[in-house]
Amino acid sequence: MINIQFDGIHFFLFGADRVLGFYGIVIVTGAVLGAWLATRETKRRGHNPEIVWDLLIYLMIGGIIGARLWHILTPSPSTGITPAWYFTHPLDAIAIWKGGLGIPGAVIGGAVVLFFYSRRMGLVFSEWADIIAPCLALGQAIGRWGNFFNQELYGAPTNLPWKIFIDPAHRLADYLDVEYYHPLFLYESIWNLGNMFFLLWISRRFADRLKSGDIILFYLVTYPVGRFFLDFLRLDASMVGGLNINQTIMAVVALCSAGALYLRHRKA
Repeated sequence: MINIQFDGIHFFLFGADRVLGFYGIVIVTGAVLGAWLATRETKRRGHNPEIVWDLLIYLMIGGIIGARLWHILTPSPSTGITPAWYFTHPLDAIAIWKGGLGIPGAVIGGAVVLFFYSRRMGLVFSEWADIIAPCLALGQAIGRWGNFFNQELYGAPTNLPWKIFIDPAHRLADYLDVEYYHPLFLYESIWNLGNMFFLLWISRRFADRLKSGDIILFYLVTYPVGRFFLDFLRLDASMVGGLNINQTIMAVVALCSAGALYLRHRKA
């Protein structure tokens, strides 16, 4: 049973037998609502919105493959599983219904698919990346609630009013006696929702100054910055060479994207 507490009030949601189904439903809902927003942006820019629905299935396939590969290459320490395990246990490697999807991998996988789709259909890759950027943020904001149903992506212990209860079966070994934690998935969901509104505002407020590809670069600054700071609350970060690999990559991506934006507009 999933239990969340706000100011001492408990809400119980669904039994464990329904968790896996809701995880998938949330992911698909996020993708569909993101696509709906993309159709609005596509119309605004004078393109055929039907392209979005044709592209969606390819983006979902590429995003899921990329997200799973990212998880396989950077598994959480608490799982006790290394990348080598997945290569020798292929059924575990494809078991995405158990959780384990990395957002950086999803973005990379989706970008690869969009690049080849754009070339095949004669579309401008950077323009369509701009269209998709706020829609991706919306999909992430919704999709993060899949972590709630799986009781994953929670942060450090806390007694704040919006603390979330985690069942003993889903707690880390060093925190078995701790019941309440930061709802890290919720923080990231809120950040992504704010990012969506920010990107939509930027695309309209500065339409006369923006270059093709600027919106996706803004996304590659704002999302990584939020993810970087939120990872300080994460208890089960993926470590490579003694570094939090996700946090490190987020810092590099944010700095490089900010630098690219500066170079593109420094004369202005």
